Amino acid sequence: MFQHISRIQSALDTRLPSADANPQRLHQAIRYAVLGNGKRVRPALVYASGLAFGIDIERLDGIACAVEMIHAYSLIHDDLPAMDNDDLRRGRATCHIEFDEATAILAGDALQVLAFEILASDSTIQATAEQRLELVKLLSHASGTFGMAGGQYFDLAATNSNKEISFKELEQIHALKTGALIEAAIRMPAFLKNNLNENERINLEIFSREIGIAFQIQDDILDEIGDTETLGKNAGADRELGKATYPALLGLDKSRELRDEHFRIALEALEQFPTEAEALRDLAQFIVEREQ
Repeated sequence: MFQHISRIQSALDTRLPSADANPQRLHQAIRYAVLGNGKRVRPALVYASGLAFGIDIERLDGIACAVEMIHAYSLIHDDLPAMDNDDLRRGRATCHIEFDEATAILAGDALQVLAFEILASDSTIQATAEQRLELVKLLSHASGTFGMAGGQYFDLAATNSNKEISFKELEQIHALKTGALIEAAIRMPAFLKNNLNENERINLEIFSREIGIAFQIQDDILDEIGDTETLGKNAGADRELGKATYPALLGLDKSRELRDEHFRIALEALEQFPTEAEALRDLAQFIVEREQ
């Protein structure tokens, strides 16, 4: 994945508004939130998935940027005092701390619409109108009430409740809040392939769903065992807030076993793909072994 970090950084830089353009402070906040240190897992998944389908990498830049902008917008809003009230993100002050709450909200709003503008009009994607519509539909679904927004709502509701949630409810929270955007990142490049067969489609959906769950379980584990400097955010924050997490419900050992099981199923789905899927396999391995 790391070979694509410089590429996505350059692609984002050229598609974000200049910090010198009015309103300058808002544009500065947008660039601060997007261009700071980040693993860029979701853009990397876009590139890896596109490679598996033989899509030219230049056609994937716009999709990768749109996905990362949606992710950045969600982080800005999740960090706000009304949500998770975090003051550290990617090793530095969160957007609302560095700027102010109103500017942070507007930065998130602007990033969300910019993502869809890119999907609709970026010439490098080289997509038909029908393909662009499918890309917009999938990313918007992953971002809305049946995706990230809904997942965040359920997460906040569980945090503010005194009732212990069930395993099924925990799965729903994370499938929507985290998994939906990861699934979209993996599935969107397939819309640029004109002859996707049913077997490829089904196995791509299985892989994207399973690795999305594994990603969140590892995130929860790292919040328990990691340190703030390595994570780039406040370690143990989920526990302090009383958030619903896999370790809180299952314990660390059972959480690791569950993560590994979802990872195994994800890799089995990739066995139906040609050797080009090696990049997706490598990313899946990184997701379950990462330390931040």
